[in-house]
Amino acid sequence: MSRIMTQLLAANLSALGLALLMAGANMTGCDRDSTTQKPTIEDRDTGGTRVSLTIHSSAFNNDGAIPKKHTGDGDDLSPPLSWSGLPAETRELALICDDPDAPVTEPWVHWVLYKLPADVTKLDAGIPPTGRVAKPAGAIQGKNSWGTVGYRGPAPPRGHGVHHYHFKLYALDSEVELAGELTKDELLSRIKSHVIAEGELTGTYQR
Repeated sequence: MSRIMTQLLAANLSALGLALLMAGANMTGCDRDSTTQKPTIEDRDTGGTRVSLTIHSSAFNNDGAIPKKHTGDGDDLSPPLSWSGLPAETRELALICDDPDAPVTEPWVHWVLYKLPADVTKLDAGIPPTGRVAKPAGAIQGKNSWGTVGYRGPAPPRGHGVHHYHFKLYALDSEVELAGELTKDELLSRIKSHVIAEGELTGTYQR
């Protein structure tokens, strides 16, 4: 009987040890999975603590038609934009406009603008197509998909249907060193770890 009791006790201790080991493994897994990481631009729609900005234009409403004067069929002027809701820790802003409906493999880029001071809350219409911008002072324009600098308005293929133009504003938590006339991809790769808030305004146009 003593021998049987000893064997049962040993079996129970072994099972208890295995249960404790498995519980420890599960707790470790929970701790690892519950770690919150700062989202990147690419996964901004999956959650996280990123703040949403509000961006407007006096020229068109969200999902509304962009007036002809702001397109390649008109004066090709950049539209007026304004925004609100910047976090207090914002140090700079960047702006990109692209068209994912273009019949190419990547969205067609219409505007790349960065080094916008944090105290700027609007852009006037018709910013000249130069690298260095006089107003707002310090801002720099990058290259669009035509390979030129500054804003170029909608000019979709005729009969291709409605195209959507996404004006995306990014608030950055530091003054990022950004020199030269960057492309959209170059800009995003350099700011993605500094984005703390973002907003989007969509305009439409068709021929």
